[in-house]
Amino acid sequence: MAKQKKQPRPKAETPKGFRDYFGAEVTERQEMLRQIAEVYDRYGFDPLETSAVETVEALGKFLPDVDRPNAGVFAFQEDGGSDDGTWLALRYDMTAPLARVAAQFRNDLPNPYRRYTMGPVWRNEKPGPGRFRQFYQCDADTVGAASVAADAEICAMLADTLEAVGIPRGDYIVRVNNRKVLNGVLEVAGLSGDDKEHERGIVLRAIDKLDKFGPDGVRLLLGEGRMDESGDFTKGAGLRAEQVEAIFQFLNARATASDDIAGRFKAIAEDDDRVNVVSSVGQVLDFERENGDDGFGTSSLVSAVTLRNLELAVAGSVEGTEGVNELRQIADLLAAQGYGPDRIVIDPSVVRGLGYYTGPVYEAELTFEITDEKGRPRQFGSVAGGGRYDDLVKRFTGQEVPATGVSIGVDRLLAALRAKGRIHGTRQGPVIVTVMDRDRMADYQAMASDLRAAGIRAEVYLGNPKNFGNQLKYADKRESPVAVIQGSDEKDRGVVQLKDLILGAKLAQDATLEEWKSQPAQTEVSRADLVQEVRAMMERHG
Repeated sequence: MAKQKKQPRPKAETPKGFRDYFGAEVTERQEMLRQIAEVYDRYGFDPLETSAVETVEALGKFLPDVDRPNAGVFAFQEDGGSDDGTWLALRYDMTAPLARVAAQFRNDLPNPYRRYTMGPVWRNEKPGPGRFRQFYQCDADTVGAASVAADAEICAMLADTLEAVGIPRGDYIVRVNNRKVLNGVLEVAGLSGDDKEHERGIVLRAIDKLDKFGPDGVRLLLGEGRMDESGDFTKGAGLRAEQVEAIFQFLNARATASDDIAGRFKAIAEDDDRVNVVSSVGQVLDFERENGDDGFGTSSLVSAVTLRNLELAVAGSVEGTEGVNELRQIADLLAAQGYGPDRIVIDPSVVRGLGYYTGPVYEAELTFEITDEKGRPRQFGSVAGGGRYDDLVKRFTGQEVPATGVSIGVDRLLAALRAKGRIHGTRQGPVIVTVMDRDRMADYQAMASDLRAAGIRAEVYLGNPKNFGNQLKYADKRESPVAVIQGSDEKDRGVVQLKDLILGAKLAQDATLEEWKSQPAQTEVSRADLVQEVRAMMERHG
C-alpha cells in the first residue's frame, strides 16, 4: 500500500491585496466612523446595513472602466457551477446595494429616503502600494429628491464631516462640477447624437485622466492619440483643434476666472487699498476669505466669474445651460448657510466620475502637503467623492428615480490624519494587575473588576506568574500605563503597589539619579483607594 503523502502546512500569510488591522488601527477607525455617523445623524439620515453579497445581476455594469458585469468583483455561482445557477458577488461599493433596496422596499420607505451606511467593500482589481482589494467606505445618499438642494446639502454635510474628524478649514476643499455642463460643451463641440457615442466615450475617458496625464496628455488623447513612456500608443478621439479648445474652455473656466479677477484687482488697486493684497492668482481666494461680500457684490467672486465662463462655454445648449443654473443654485444655497469659498467651490476641473454621474458631481480634496516614500512633497489629494446618479434605480423599476450621494474613503482619511500627526497609530494598553500568588486569583480579579466598573481598561495577567519580570515585560509590550502589585505582605496591610510604567520608562531613558529618587515610579496606596489613585496616575500622562 502506497504511503499517504503528508499534507503540507498552510502558509501563514495574508492573501495578496488584503491586510490585517490591529489594535489602534481598529479603534481609530471605529472612532472616525462614530464621528461621521454623528454628523450624518444630525442631518436626518438613517443607518442602513445591507448584505455583503449581492447578485451579479443586481450589481450590473458597475465600474466605469469595466465592460463585463462580473469583472472586477469576487463572484461565485450559488449552486456550485451549473449553467443556470445564480451568480453572487461581494459588494464592490455601497451604492449598488442601495439601488436594490430602494427598488425592493419602495412602498415601505419614506420618500425621499435618506440613508447612511458604513462597512468594507471588495474589488477584484490589481493591488498596489496603498491600494487594497478590501477597504472601508462610508456613504450617505438621498433617494427620491430631484431638487439640487439635496446636492447642496450633501456638500455641506461633507464639509462638516471633514471638520468633525479633525481636518480643519484650510486643509480641505470640496469642489463641485456638473455632468450636464460637460454634455452641453460636447453638444457645442458637435459631439452630440447617437453617431458620436464612440467619440464621447473617448473624450470622457480622456478628461478623466487629467490628474494623471495633465493638460498636454489630455490634448493628445482628444486629438490623434498619445504614446506613453513604454511606447504603447493609445488612439485618441480625433477631434479638431476648435473642438479640443471648446472642451478646455470648460475645464479651465475656474482658472481663467482666477486670472481675470487677479488682473482686475491689480488694475483698480490705485482706487482701493484693500486690493493691494491681490498680486497673483493664488491670492484671489485669500482676498475673498478676508473680505467676503464687502462691496464687491458676491461672497465668491471666482465662483461667479467661473459660472459666467461656463455660460459662454455652453451657449446654445439647453442641457448645458440647465447644468450651469444648477451649479448657481448650489452655490447660492451654500452661501446662504455660510459655506464660503474656503470650504466649497465651483470647479469644472473635477472630472473624475463624469462618465457615471448624471448631474452635479463633487469631490473633497485635502490641500496640505505630505512627503511620499521618496521624500518628495506632494498634496494628499482626494478622500471623498459623489454626485447625482438618477439612472441607477431605474434599472430595477423602469422609472427614473432621482438620487444623489457621497462616499468617503475612511482608510485614506485615517492615513491623512496620521500624516498630519493628529492620530499616531498607537493606543494606550490596559492596566495590568500582576499575580504574586496564584492562589489569590480571586483577589486580583476583584481589583480588575473594580477598575473596569470605573471605566478603566484593566486585565489580570494570565500567563505563568512564576517569573515576575516576565509580567512586567508583558505589561510593556501591551503599552500599559500602570501595573498593580500586591503580595501577601501588602494584602495583610490592606495596600497595593502601583508602578507607573510610563514614568518609569522616561526615567530609565534620561533621568539623573537625583531625579529618579525624587520621582519614584512606584508608590504604595490603600487598597480602598486603588481606583482613585490609578486614575490620578493615568491623568498625569494625559
